[in-house]
Order: sequence, then structure tokens, then C-alpha cells
Amino acid sequence: MALNGKHALVTGGGTGIGLAIARALAAKGARVTITGRRQAVLDEVAGEGMTGLAMDVRDEGDVVAKIAAAVEARGPVQICVANAGIAEGRALHKTSLEMWRNIMATNLDGAFLTIRECLASMRQTDWGRVITISSVAGLRGLKGAAGYTASKHGVIGLTRALSEDYMGTPFTFNAICPGYVDTPIVSRNVDSIAQRAGVSEDQARDMMVSANRHNRLIAPEEVAAAAMWLVGPGSESVNGQCIEIAGGQS
Repeated sequence: MALNGKHALVTGGGTGIGLAIARALAAKGARVTITGRRQAVLDEVAGEGMTGLAMDVRDEGDVVAKIAAAVEARGPVQICVANAGIAEGRALHKTSLEMWRNIMATNLDGAFLTIRECLASMRQTDWGRVITISSVAGLRGLKGAAGYTASKHGVIGLTRALSEDYMGTPFTFNAICPGYVDTPIVSRNVDSIAQRAGVSEDQARDMMVSANRHNRLIAPEEVAAAAMWLVGPGSESVNGQCIEIAGGQS
């Protein structure tokens, strides 16, 4: 498989899952734009075939301008990976409207804006792949995280609707739904889970590990491997699907 010359855009591409996917795409010859809010972080991790572009997925004007600039520099986006997101859990009665809106703005509005702007150039080509990074929380309820769960269900709904809108075209839309992945987000959540549950940090980490059916954290590269399959040959009939990566059935 070669992706030589194809422009791929990965939001949240400076760390974790996004970075693993970006590196895998670049290794196959894609010209990869990685976005995130901190240009310094992007510049530090950008390897050969990767260009960092600071962009806040919550800001419509910023998304419109930055994706237009990426298209001008590297051509139409043919692989769009809407990965940027935040994972914050809190009981609903303790969730402020400000927190709720920030989760939705990042996880759901960000995916909507990213895909909308990427499609503007993708639709002018003869091939395209859109991949959203949802979560197992998008497939079932996640205790203590109503806002996050709702946002990830929304991402799946958006993905499935777009797959219907573009049925029969050379563009596919699929969601990847990981369990707990060994990323900085998981590390940051250890403390908050420990506080909410009244347990030690080691116990909090064990809770996340045991939530995956195979009792280990998932490597970001495992998620990247699924993304590479979705952009590879033979995936043309995989459309509107939710691929769960959690070590077993939910």
C-alpha cells in the first residue's frame, strides 16, 4: 500500500492516537498535516512528511482558515482524521454548563468543523477517507461521564449520517472506538478518577486497565493500524462502521 502524494489531515496530531496515526500515514508516503493548539508541540514531533499547524477545533474561523491554508500548501485533503478531543468525567449533577459546552465544542463541534472543511476539497477528487475517533463510550454509557459519553455518541451519529449522504461515492466514513489507550489523556485521568472514586492512583489506573477486556492498556499504534486498514486497498465496502478496539466485546 502506498499513499504517495495524498494529503492527510489529523487533528490532535501532536500526541497519543493522533500522532501514531500521523506517523503511520507519513510512513506510507502521505503528506500529513497535524494540528493541535500548541505549535511548539507539533514542531517537536513532526517527522519527515509531517507539517504542524496550530489550530483550535473549537473555533470555526480558525478551522476554516487553517484547513484552507493546508489545502493551498499540500493539495486537497483526501484523508481526514478527526481525532482531537478531551476526556473529562464528572457526575451530571456536578457538571456545569461551561464544562458541558467545552466537551461538546471540542469533541463534537470540532469533528463537524474539521470534516466539513476537509470535504470542501475532498469532494473535488476521486477518492477520500474520513475517520473519526470516537470511543467505547460512544457505544455504551460510561459511568460518571455523561457529557463525554454524549459527545462520543454524537461523533458516531455524525459519521453514520455522512456515510449515508455519500453512499455510492468514492468516499467512506468510519469511526474507531477505542477503550482505554496508553496516552497522556489516560495519565492525566488517573488523578481525577482517584479523587472521584476515593482510591489510590495505582488503583485508579488498575480500574482503567481492567475496563479493557484483555486487561491491559491499548497501544496507540494498535489504533493506528485500524486507521491504516481503513485507508488501504480492500476497504472500499467498509462504510458507516464503528470499529471497537477494546480487547473484546463491550
